[in-house]
Amino acid sequence: MLTFIARRIAAGVVLLLVISFLSYLLLSIPTIDVGRQLLGQGAAQSAVDAKNTSLGLDRSVLAQYTDWLTHAVRGDFGTSWFTSEDVTQALANRMPVTISLVLGVTLVTAVVSLLLGVWAGVRRGAVDRAVQVLAVAGYALPGFLVTLILVLVFAVRLNWFPAIGYTSFGESPGGWLSTIALPVLSLSVASVAGVSQQVRGAVIDVLRQDYVRTLRARGLGGGRIVFKHVLRNASAPALSLLGMQFVGLLGGAVLVEQIFGLPGIGSMTVTYTTRGDIPVIMALVMFTVTGVVLINLAVDLLIGWLNPKARVE
Repeated sequence: MLTFIARRIAAGVVLLLVISFLSYLLLSIPTIDVGRQLLGQGAAQSAVDAKNTSLGLDRSVLAQYTDWLTHAVRGDFGTSWFTSEDVTQALANRMPVTISLVLGVTLVTAVVSLLLGVWAGVRRGAVDRAVQVLAVAGYALPGFLVTLILVLVFAVRLNWFPAIGYTSFGESPGGWLSTIALPVLSLSVASVAGVSQQVRGAVIDVLRQDYVRTLRARGLGGGRIVFKHVLRNASAPALSLLGMQFVGLLGGAVLVEQIFGLPGIGSMTVTYTTRGDIPVIMALVMFTVTGVVLINLAVDLLIGWLNPKARVE
């Protein structure tokens, strides 16, 4: 197990290096005159050139990347070119918002998908068909339409939740919950649709196995068979998809954060990418890729713990 973890971490480090270099290379393509944007259109060309030089943009891309990397490995991602804000601090301020959103969606997806998937897999017939219809509807409805419906019903009509804004957990736990409720629900619809179908299919496949019929013949109750034996063996596909959903939410949160006015990583990505603020963008890339590596490792370890066969493989 330790060898497996070490290999995955080593592969993750290599992935980080490759993606960081490619990202820096693409971001360094001269499409935006950063000095001109910082000083304004009326600034003299000599002042613009001096500004670009002070930012190190007159050096080769390799030299710029090497300098960035030597600071990044020490946790120093520099300062924003446009706001002069420490990049690490800026991420730390916005990260709790996005993490709250993503964890909330993952929790809702896991619980609801497990209940619906097991229910549909065990109770074939009308229940199964109803769950499949709901799953297809969840996939078919555009995300922006789901968000609009939730806002109109629960924020405008019923006034149960605020339509925009964010309250931190430390400031008010109740206010925090109310501000992330609608964003979490809007992102959970499509996630539940996909994961519940995966759980349903895996449960049906496992229920057809010979050992399940043997357990039934020995007199074990249906609930015990499902929750003690079937779910452990049916967990791998659902957990893999849930991990992919978690990673995808890091990018999908961009639209939702913009709509609900949440000061998270998603809205930060849009703002600083349009400016061409390389220090901030590179920190966001590293945060996302690191999240992907860690989530995939956690999913593999969890699958191995739940399913001994996967652990051996």
